[in-house]
Amino acid sequence: MIPKTCHPISAVTTIVAVSLLAGCGSNSESEPMASATDPNASDAMATTMPAPAPAPAPATATVVESSPASPPDAIPTFSTEHIASKGFFYAGGDYVGEPPIMGGHMYVEVWEPREATQPYPLVMFHGNGQTGFDWLVTPDGRAGWAYYLVEQGYTLYMVDYPARGRSTYIPGGEHGDLGIRTAEQLERIWTNVGEKGNFPLKDNHTQWPGGGHRGDAIFDNFIRSQVQFAGRSTEMARFAAMELLDTIGQPVILLTHSQGGGVGWGVADGRPELVRGIVTVEPGGPQIGNVNTAEVAYSGRPANAWGPVNYPLTYEPPVGDPSELVTYLEEEGDQPGEVPCYLQEEPARQLVNMADMRVLALSADGTYHRVFDACIPKWLNQAGVETDFVRLEDVGISGNGHMMMLELNSDDIVAYIHEWIQDNIE
Repeated sequence: MIPKTCHPISAVTTIVAVSLLAGCGSNSESEPMASATDPNASDAMATTMPAPAPAPAPATATVVESSPASPPDAIPTFSTEHIASKGFFYAGGDYVGEPPIMGGHMYVEVWEPREATQPYPLVMFHGNGQTGFDWLVTPDGRAGWAYYLVEQGYTLYMVDYPARGRSTYIPGGEHGDLGIRTAEQLERIWTNVGEKGNFPLKDNHTQWPGGGHRGDAIFDNFIRSQVQFAGRSTEMARFAAMELLDTIGQPVILLTHSQGGGVGWGVADGRPELVRGIVTVEPGGPQIGNVNTAEVAYSGRPANAWGPVNYPLTYEPPVGDPSELVTYLEEEGDQPGEVPCYLQEEPARQLVNMADMRVLALSADGTYHRVFDACIPKWLNQAGVETDFVRLEDVGISGNGHMMMLELNSDDIVAYIHEWIQDNIE
């Protein structure tokens, strides 16, 4: 069982404070990626194959004193004192098939803060094999990023992609074949990489809670949250998310992770007037060039690459076919263990719809993603999108892997994201 963890927050009722503090201590689209023999291939279809701010005070686990109906300590619960209201709805979707079935719609959960101090809501896009659950709780029972962010005054919109999680999957080929990651794959790429990983920085990964292997209670809890993924899921998510932004009706900041990065670039390009900025955590890639992360080398170049994604984006001068993006490969990577990047021959075509957005791209120092994480930020900057690429160890945050929002120092990372937003997005 995963023990309930308890965290102090600024304003807790007397009953909750007494009952908790007596017994609790602190805790510290299918888009092509790398080759199928490489950990990065799991970002697609795995089985079908400034200094950091002080750590935030996460939401407090709450119990009702003296109530026999209270959840046991093994079930983590968290204070909702910073949440004024919640809502649940679906965005997008169309009737498909005969007889008609609704498909392509996307589940959305919205949290409204009690004190809405931030001018822009956050719309949060998860990675592959994941759902919006990633933002809510860590596998060792701590409050997820959503609780910190709502406490800072952000309105949050958290989604489950079409054909994923609480959004309908239509069988029979309409939404593509299903894949799911195995326990072995999860250990190799995310949780037990020191033993099973094969990428250069694997020995830096120290922040996964617990042993990271089958039979470890925290890993077993984590794998329960891993879900199947359909081939067309992220393609449909882009269009459902544009409809979501239309419904919100005001500019937002996108917070994306992994596969969600590919969703975010398309949403920003399609609704530029409604996206003020983007924070992307190790977005899927690189889209130009297929990388073997174990060998730190390119293993082939996919067709139809449009820069940061493999679907059309709005360039100036216009691009009718991706072959019109004339590229070259840098002579070497920026650091050992990083591949050189494909960039445009000058004069570089500009991503004009994203020209007024600020972007933060994060990369951890214990992740296979580091092999190519510098490449999308370089492409964006060359194409006129002001992008900060931050290697987390350079701002004092070390030991993380790809699923950093679930790791022991996750609070430090979300605090850094919040501070960057405050400093860079007006």
